[in-house]
Amino acid sequence: MNKGAAILLLFVIVLAYSCRTTNMTNYYEKHKSILDSMQSSYKEQFKSVPFSIAFTDKSYQNFGIEITTDSIKYIYEFKVTEQDRLKDTLLKYHLSVPGVQTLLTSMQLIRCAWINRLDYYVDEKKNSLVYMSIKARAFNYPFTSKKYYIITYFSKPQYYDEQGRLLINRKQRKLQRINNDVFRRINDRVCYSISNLFR
Repeated sequence: MNKGAAILLLFVIVLAYSCRTTNMTNYYEKHKSILDSMQSSYKEQFKSVPFSIAFTDKSYQNFGIEITTDSIKYIYEFKVTEQDRLKDTLLKYHLSVPGVQTLLTSMQLIRCAWINRLDYYVDEKKNSLVYMSIKARAFNYPFTSKKYYIITYFSKPQYYDEQGRLLINRKQRKLQRINNDVFRRINDRVCYSISNLFR
């Protein structure tokens, strides 16, 4: 490869990354109120009963709820039209019926495929985060074959390198990987990654 071709390739890569970051930031700003509301509502409800929600079809008409009690994990599948059955299940596990229904509506609205919480450790201290998977086609990115964009909410401000990549902490200039993905900054507490897997 000659020098001119190498420079052109580097320019295309930088442009693609720049567009992706700008588009991701724009997407977050456009849907900020919905995303932030989903995160805070989910985080609050999770305190009572650990659960996650995942839509299982392209039309967002079928979803599953994973509910954890003690050491047992229960998985229930529903159609969005099965409101009575859903209500009975939520009441059985003491989950908020209006809270979960609002989450489901918001997830459908922004094409969020999954919402969950993850525990992780930094310097032997337990931390937790909330993350959401959103189908890539919602972003219309031309430079990726990845299927999902993972938006991650941390409970406190994080550290990033000069390229906006998530770091383990301020002292170590080592990238913090979550599920082996590198995350990039949207703001101090929110970042994103691109993945072939929604969970």
